[in-house]
Amino acid sequence: MRVHICAVGRLRAGPERALIDDYRTRFDRTGQALGLGPLQVREVGDRKGGGAEAEAALIRRAIPGGALVCVLDERGKAMTSPGFAQRLARWRDDGQSDVAFVIGGADGLWPGLRAEADFVLGFGAMVWPHMLARVMLSEQLYRAASILAGGPYHRGDAAGR
Repeated sequence: MRVHICAVGRLRAGPERALIDDYRTRFDRTGQALGLGPLQVREVGDRKGGGAEAEAALIRRAIPGGALVCVLDERGKAMTSPGFAQRLARWRDDGQSDVAFVIGGADGLWPGLRAEADFVLGFGAMVWPHMLARVMLSEQLYRAASILAGGPYHRGDAAGR
């Protein structure tokens, strides 16, 4: 199952880019044997200043046809890392060929795009900077692949506490 991060804004060289590139490489390496990956990052920018609705139109074009759409939103479902890994595995095992994780820009996601999503994921009730959310998602994707591979990366107990 191919995994896409579709995000508003262009990430320049710097610590966030380095972290994402590192986790992306790790995910691709770990996920390949599991039928996960590659991980692609698709960035869109709204140069017209149209706000969240204009960004939603750009994001829709970045999402591969037929992909399961998972948006990140502070009102989304909070999950443990093992729970997220199992969700990813379920999508793969159900025959989903692509999953697109959507991260909005500074103005958040347009409500219409959020309503169209197949799944809404949250990293807690706090609002995170959209560039940092990319890093967190990349890390959790790698962690999920590591958990599914039975690797030592996840150090929590079986309940995911």
